[in-house]
Formats: sequence, structure tokens, C-alpha cells
Amino acid sequence: MNLDDLAGLALTYDEVGCTHYDETPPGMHRLEYRELIGRGDEVFRRAGDALLAWRMQRVAGLAMTATDTPPRVGTNTLAMLGLGILSRRLQSRVGLPVPCRVVWTADEPDRIGFAYGTLEGHPESGEESFLVTRDGDAVYATIRAYSRGAAWYARLGGPVTRKAQHYAARRYVSALRRLAT
Repeated sequence: MNLDDLAGLALTYDEVGCTHYDETPPGMHRLEYRELIGRGDEVFRRAGDALLAWRMQRVAGLAMTATDTPPRVGTNTLAMLGLGILSRRLQSRVGLPVPCRVVWTADEPDRIGFAYGTLEGHPESGEESFLVTRDGDAVYATIRAYSRGAAWYARLGGPVTRKAQHYAARRYVSALRRLAT
């Protein structure tokens, strides 16, 4: 699978935009991870820039490509999940493909981010959002996702799969903090 193959794929869930409205769709597992990443306008700007340039995912160790930078609604992404011991270059050839499409974006004075939804071929079905927000001087990163297993191995993984999602969210926020400070 490559990035060009994604244009004709459909989203694998009906509840598009659910992370924007913070509604938990029936039958989906919810993940929300929010953490203070710093303070001030400069941290907010750097975190937003890193997020919109896909650097957060890459610094967190996810081999990823996208059709647009910054993300816009309709942007397709293709990440490859691999063993952590593999280099990103090797992961991009031998990892498990995780195709997604951006379904909403936010570019507001105190809120920057986007969400993507899973496409056919993704092991999960659902949506994940990535936001940088400001509350006074405090700058937060929030990862929110709603998902259920789509592939047999993701369904079989159950709690292990959800633990892996929480681990990934923590890595994303840690990467964003490093990029912003």
C-alpha cells in the first residue's frame, strides 16, 4: 500500500467528527490524554507548527507520509507501524499500514489541530484528534480517540490494543513537548 492508493478508500466508521464534539459513539472505546506541555505564546506557536507539519508523529517514532502539509480536510496519511527496534526507514517498508484521512481541522487563536479517521485497511476503526490549546498562559496537548478493532488481530488484542493506544498518546504528547520547548 502506498499514499496514492488511499484516494479511493472509504472511511471505516459512520461517526465522522465525533472527536470534535466529544461524543462517544456506541460500541467505541474512548481514549483521552491531556497534559500541560508548557507556558506562553512561543510554546503554543511552536507546538502548533510542529503538529501541523507532522513532526509530532515522526519524533514519536511513527514512520508517516501525508498528501498535504499542513493537514486539511481530505488529506490522506499513511503510517507504518513496526517494531520499535526497526529504523523508521525500514518500518516504512515492512510495517503494518495504517491509512487515515483528515476529517476536521482547527486553526483558532487558542486551539490548533486536526483529526483523522481510519480508512479501509487500518487495523482499527475510528477517529483520533490532536489538539494544542491555550488556557490563559498554560499550553496543553490533547489526544482524543474513539475506536474499535477492525482487523481480527486488533479485536483479539482487546485490552492490549487499548494499552498500546495509550502508550502512543503519551509518546505523541512527549514528542510535542520536546518540539515546543
